[in-house]
Amino acid sequence: METERVRRIWDKAAPSYDADIAFFERVLFAGGRQWICSQADVNVLEIAIGTGRNLPFYPPGVQLTGVDFSPAMLQIARRRATDLGIDVDLLVGDAQALEFEDASFDTVVITLALCSIPDERKAVAEAWRVLRAGGRILLLEHVRSLLLPVRAFQLLVNFFTVRFQGDHMVREPLEHLRATRFVIDDVRRSKLGIVERVVAHKP
Repeated sequence: METERVRRIWDKAAPSYDADIAFFERVLFAGGRQWICSQADVNVLEIAIGTGRNLPFYPPGVQLTGVDFSPAMLQIARRRATDLGIDVDLLVGDAQALEFEDASFDTVVITLALCSIPDERKAVAEAWRVLRAGGRILLLEHVRSLLLPVRAFQLLVNFFTVRFQGDHMVREPLEHLRATRFVIDDVRRSKLGIVERVVAHKP
């Protein structure tokens, strides 16, 4: 099963994840986590919270829940939350089948995760389901570039990253947000169109 394969990949990657992503954070995603998390409000669900790299950037007073399907990643997130003195409910869970009631959250945050969730359409549909009317989804992702030469390179790399890392280089979450009836409020693309920040809401 693809979900179990990807879970094993991320469990194995967990100890070195923070060091491995640090370069890409600086070069591609600088300021992205801060921009996304600063807009989170009230009762917040972070899907695929990983090692908790977003934790320092949430506003004070939010009620935060984080889920991830990698226990090894969550173990690091728990240590980070303790070190930061942040109260967060961290749970093992599958973004494709969340164990929350409908309309449970005011904000859903997903950063650099729809690229590796096996069925990103299910994850977006689940985000819609657990959001209250008027609730917002906040995304930071690497996506399929609109520039043909860049996209061609992404397609080449994609063959290897999907196979060995479960990481898809040519996805475009906006397609699934619109198909799920989210209203797109803000889209910001950068880095030759491969980095995307999105704010959308459930009407």
